[in-house]
Amino acid sequence: MLKRIETYYDTVPRSSARAEEFGPLTLFVREGEGWPFYARPASGHEGEVPVAAVERVRARQRELGVPEAFEWVAETAPGLRAAVEASGLTVHEHPLMALAGPGLAVPEPEGATVRMVDAGDPGLESAVAAPYAAFGFPPEPGAAERTAGRITAGLTRLAAAFDDAEGGAEGGVALAAGQYQPVGDVSEVVGVGTVPAARRRGLGLAVTAALVADARARGAELVFLSASDADVARLYGRLGFRTVATALIAEA
Repeated sequence: MLKRIETYYDTVPRSSARAEEFGPLTLFVREGEGWPFYARPASGHEGEVPVAAVERVRARQRELGVPEAFEWVAETAPGLRAAVEASGLTVHEHPLMALAGPGLAVPEPEGATVRMVDAGDPGLESAVAAPYAAFGFPPEPGAAERTAGRITAGLTRLAAAFDDAEGGAEGGVALAAGQYQPVGDVSEVVGVGTVPAARRRGLGLAVTAALVADARARGAELVFLSASDADVARLYGRLGFRTVATALIAEA
């Protein structure tokens, strides 16, 4: 399972980024507008990573004007953490969870309609904006257009919970949203967020359940995600996700 996830992690950024190789590390550099990528272990590398390699990547990230960030799985690249920390970055741990079975049902949230959002949906812009609001960021310029393009190309699937009082069945205001990105029969659920005023209503869990059901219906055999912390991991456990490893994120 972890090897399949590693292959996925090396593949999925390449649809919108170029890969620059630094020996045991790969730096993904976004092509065009959008959220910047990160560095991670080179595909197939299992040994130690010199501190010098990390510092070369960080120097390149500074040159490009992008965040000095690394993402990897602790169990598949055990030699990277020491080098990253020795370079001065802070490492954060997150439960990496995979779905066992088809996914468990959750109650339909009151006052909201949860549905998949296609490229021509009138609620697309609101659905794309909701996770930005959830995490305290302004929406990126052109984010809705880029997401529509990725949906059309089959690179992204989007689900959202819309406020019934604002026309949730046809469009309206998204209270929560999230995506998954399919690569073959593997899909990762990402960016699930609920706007602050609508939290504690089960919307994020319902959106995740919709994404899981859609991914399974489209042939996904392995569905996984990273939880922000143990409390969130317990919520995802209600859908059938189980912790299988530790996702690590390092940043300055």
